[in-house]
Amino acid sequence: MAVTKRKLTEDSLDQYVCNANEVINFKFVTSAEDIDDDSKNFKPEYTHQFFGDSENIFGYIGLHANMIYSACQLSPFFSMTYREKVKPSKTGGIEADNVYKIICDKQELEPSRDLDAFVESLSKESTFQPYGELLSSFSIENGGKKETYGIYRASCSTPGFLDYHQRMQTLILWFIDAASYIDETDERWDYFVLHQHIAEGDATLYPFAGDATVYRYYAYPLKIRPRISQMLVLPMYQKCGLGTKLLESICDWYGKDPEVLDVTVEDPSEEFVRIRDFIDCKRCEPLPSFSKENLSKGFSADMAEEAREKFKINKKQARRVYEILRLKNTNRENPDEYREYRLDVKNRLNIPFQREKLDLEKLQKNLTPDELKAAANPIPREQRIEQLDHMYTELEEKYRHTLDRLKEECE
Repeated sequence: MAVTKRKLTEDSLDQYVCNANEVINFKFVTSAEDIDDDSKNFKPEYTHQFFGDSENIFGYIGLHANMIYSACQLSPFFSMTYREKVKPSKTGGIEADNVYKIICDKQELEPSRDLDAFVESLSKESTFQPYGELLSSFSIENGGKKETYGIYRASCSTPGFLDYHQRMQTLILWFIDAASYIDETDERWDYFVLHQHIAEGDATLYPFAGDATVYRYYAYPLKIRPRISQMLVLPMYQKCGLGTKLLESICDWYGKDPEVLDVTVEDPSEEFVRIRDFIDCKRCEPLPSFSKENLSKGFSADMAEEAREKFKINKKQARRVYEILRLKNTNRENPDEYREYRLDVKNRLNIPFQREKLDLEKLQKNLTPDELKAAANPIPREQRIEQLDHMYTELEEKYRHTLDRLKEECE
């Protein structure tokens, strides 16, 4: 009896599609025993930079891909297993994704695939020393255990650091949305690296825990304006205050530099904004210009100036700090007091709408009535009020999160 060969249908091809976020595992190890310890596994946050917006990998059933790094030196190792791989003869010539090549091409670094060589390299973990200048060291309580960390500052002139940074920066593509590599040869970049300190016999291990990059922009006429570009704390080190410690160390470093005008942030994530708000509010609350009496009078030039002089906080962030601290000192049970606060914040939120109106007034001389009407497309007043209410509600919720953390800090 003849056997009829059947081509794979589109539906049957679906079984060869897997979600990259689910099948890729990360792990940081210091010994050969750690390699098989699945309790150390964690998933990437993002894979779209490697596998497109769908974050799918095609061509495998039962795929497991492992990105393993030596915890201190950050030497990478890649391994992959699967139950079945699609055959191009059954897909019209379409081949399975070359996962290893895709990763190598995007992160511009080839992880080792030689397990024996990788295991051998782990013997050098105890010889690793962090690069750069130690800015601060501290201990925290985490899960009932005392852990010690250090924050180091390096630059492109730090011997050996750029090679280390090439390995370090591969991680941002997996854990920071829309992350991109920087020009490491530019001397205006500053690097802040967080390492855990683990005493092991006569040696100390320094596992990588996180980092941040800061670019020193020029500020007219004789100042510089550092801009925090990207900050990462690895997942297994999150939720224990290390991001706050790292950002505080950065702020302290630039805060003592008389050439620094203020510190800004490039496209911050929601989590970064929460950390920044907490730090800045904690620091500004004792300042005279942010006293309860002055907060009730509204945002002032004195607040902006004192925040900048003391802590290099820029004016936009100083205004946000004022709004959070004023909310803290506003009696929400008092209708008039609470209404006055809401109106103050909403007036600030309404500024973009007012600017749009002013810009259109300037254009009137250069546009025909039809062109002006098309350009204006004004938002109805009722809709704008509703939009402002929604914006305010979301903002107050974020402010209350900061106030809750400030309260916990005092208890």
